[in-house]
Amino acid sequence: MYKFKLQGSMLALSAAIAVAGCKVPSVAVQTPNTAVPEIYSASKDSTNIAAMPWRSFFKDQNLINLIDTALKNNQELKITMQEIEISRNEIKIKKGELLPTVGLGGGIGVEKVGRYTSQGAGDAGTEITPGKAVPDALMDYNLSAYAHWEVDIWKKLRSAKKAAVSRYLSSVEGKNFALTNLIAEVADAYYELLALDSQLEIVKQNIELQKNALSIVKVQKEAARATELGVQKFEAEVLASRNLEFDLLQRTKETENRINFLLGQYPQEIKRERGNFLGLLPAAVQAGVPSQLLANRPDIKQAELELAAAKLDVKVARAAFYPSLDISAAVGLQAFKPSYFLKFPESVLYSLAGDVAGPLINRNAIKAEFNTANARQLQAMYNYERSILNAYLEVSNQLSKIGNLEKSYELKSQQVGALNKSILVSNDLFKSARVNYFEVLMTQRDALESKLELIETKKEQLNAVVHFYRDLGGGWK
Repeated sequence: MYKFKLQGSMLALSAAIAVAGCKVPSVAVQTPNTAVPEIYSASKDSTNIAAMPWRSFFKDQNLINLIDTALKNNQELKITMQEIEISRNEIKIKKGELLPTVGLGGGIGVEKVGRYTSQGAGDAGTEITPGKAVPDALMDYNLSAYAHWEVDIWKKLRSAKKAAVSRYLSSVEGKNFALTNLIAEVADAYYELLALDSQLEIVKQNIELQKNALSIVKVQKEAARATELGVQKFEAEVLASRNLEFDLLQRTKETENRINFLLGQYPQEIKRERGNFLGLLPAAVQAGVPSQLLANRPDIKQAELELAAAKLDVKVARAAFYPSLDISAAVGLQAFKPSYFLKFPESVLYSLAGDVAGPLINRNAIKAEFNTANARQLQAMYNYERSILNAYLEVSNQLSKIGNLEKSYELKSQQVGALNKSILVSNDLFKSARVNYFEVLMTQRDALESKLELIETKKEQLNAVVHFYRDLGGGWK
């Protein structure tokens, strides 16, 4: 079979362009607003702790080991890594669409047509070999290579490939953003665990203190210097503190398991140094300048790449209004008898065809696709602007929080110091019956609450600095 067909493709293409190109909608081009304030506060120092690797930012080796394990085993991070693999494969798919599709096929079949037809009558009088007519039941043996190629005239396929590349890079930034959050989550839970250990120790000390006071009031009752009411009140206070102890033990267990979950492991004790929690010093904060957020924050870079991909999607959708040019070709061997299969050139078949097709009427579906792509581009632009605004506000909030927590910690430390002294004074006065049991109880209760609040404030200080480091874009490098 011989077939060669290029039916004025370029002429048809020109005509189709003239008709289809008249009503192609324009792209809504808008430039995102990426302006940010020049500084966070009065300081213009460009030094930024986001540039510091997380191994240098954290000083506690136990915490560093926990983060290392989380980066290796965390399931959420592994899921994100597969998103990157999916995006990488999408690039290969789009790249493949730019190239011709080539395949190899073969087949065997049989056909019997009616004698009193144009084909049957023609076959009856045809002789391949003198004296031997073509058989009635005609076999068909064929083996051929075929190819198909869509010529990328309007850069539709190339734009789709570039969009896939942008989304791949966006998925990489998404992984980096997940890294920063994972590191911050592990650090948050670790400091909470240390705080709970410290609070538990304080409660145990307070229980001993309350037991001593209970012994005193019992002695005073025997000497008729106190009543059964005082004894019952002190016993109730001891029971309340013991109840608080078990509550702290449960919260400790839950926090350990939260860390275990982040580390991708089953429940086990989390290694840490107990004691001297209040002696931990937060890292020094250096915010740099707001414009550095655009380069350091992975979520901002991710939003920027998603915007680039959305713009390319609009180009792809716009190209659908124009006609496409498809070229197909085939070459191979075909015969109705195996002995004729390798006879050249009689058994050779080839074909070459070019087809031009373009939408002329009823293009509502294509318009809807274009409008959707255009709307998604605007969505991506607004999301990019929102990411920048959100990043600046997060850093601003953390800066304010760090400053206020520093002042709060100073005042609470003074409060704890004053209440510690008041406990000693109230105990001495109670022994000499110069104050009643109620004043002693209230003093002990106030002292316990203030110590627990001081530890909570220290934890918030440490976590605020970790969040500040994360919000500046630190941790993923």
